[in-house]
Amino acid sequence: MAARQTKQGPRFVLVVGGDAFLNARQVHDCCDQARKSDPDAEVIELDAGEASQYDFDEAVSPSLLSSSSIVVISHIQNADDELVETMTAYCKSMAKDPANACATVIAQHDGGPKGRKTIERLVKAGAEKKDIPDLKRADAKLNFVIQCFEREHRRVDPAAAQQLVAVLGERTGELAAMCSQLCFDFDDETIGLDLVNRYLTGNPEVTGYAVGDEALAGHDAKAIIDMRAAVAQGTEPIALVGSLAMKLRTLAKASAVRSGEISQAEAKSNPWVLKIAMRQLSGWTSEGLSRCIQTLAWADEQNKTSGGDAMYALERSIELISRKGRMNV
Repeated sequence: MAARQTKQGPRFVLVVGGDAFLNARQVHDCCDQARKSDPDAEVIELDAGEASQYDFDEAVSPSLLSSSSIVVISHIQNADDELVETMTAYCKSMAKDPANACATVIAQHDGGPKGRKTIERLVKAGAEKKDIPDLKRADAKLNFVIQCFEREHRRVDPAAAQQLVAVLGERTGELAAMCSQLCFDFDDETIGLDLVNRYLTGNPEVTGYAVGDEALAGHDAKAIIDMRAAVAQGTEPIALVGSLAMKLRTLAKASAVRSGEISQAEAKSNPWVLKIAMRQLSGWTSEGLSRCIQTLAWADEQNKTSGGDAMYALERSIELISRKGRMNV
């Protein structure tokens, strides 16, 4: 049976570590590339923690259904010695005589020290290694959002990208899904902050962020209107209390950094979020900030008490925040 020759792309790819979503997406992209090169190839998925060397041999060999295959083997850090030896031998044979290879292999590694020797052996045998970024840095997350829109042939305003990162920066999959949905729902060539906020009104984290910004700007009436609209649409008041508390905690961290009590690294906050909070500190005192945090704690208690008035407490908290914690206007 004649072996097939791929038109493009690597024959043995190692997708290593980094952010879990990006890792999975890279595996998917590699698989798509291989399928475009060979639409008739059979896609076979293996888990290295469960597969044997015989499973791998069978997967990369021609079958009655197809003369070629795309083998996606996950968690190679869990492969036993026999499986590693078999993968390495196949990788060497591909590098030596690619025309006779019947399978494209996409091997996925979760990251971490386990299985590093396996990676080294496969790279030495001729595999192409793709290191996946971890997206721990704020600028990396921002670049990721921009790239998500570029994948859709669209653009995003920096402020809109920053808002998305501020809310969903720790959940890469949701962040990517939001970017994709925004492009699907809106025809604007450039996605701006207004569209992001409008689309995410039902998200308590975004709504709390927006309400907090209005309150910090002294726009208590607008903040209360936005808060009531969010609650009317199904957002729980306690979720908004939590978002407002997070906003004030960031403000407190910014105050501590500015006074030299802690370093920026010790604040453990997104650098640009901390920078914005620095600009919002004007007019605030330690007493005012403390008073607002205590009022939010009271609002939280009202939400958790059957006889409490959650909406009243939330409105009083917003009003106090808009006055920068001052008891009298």
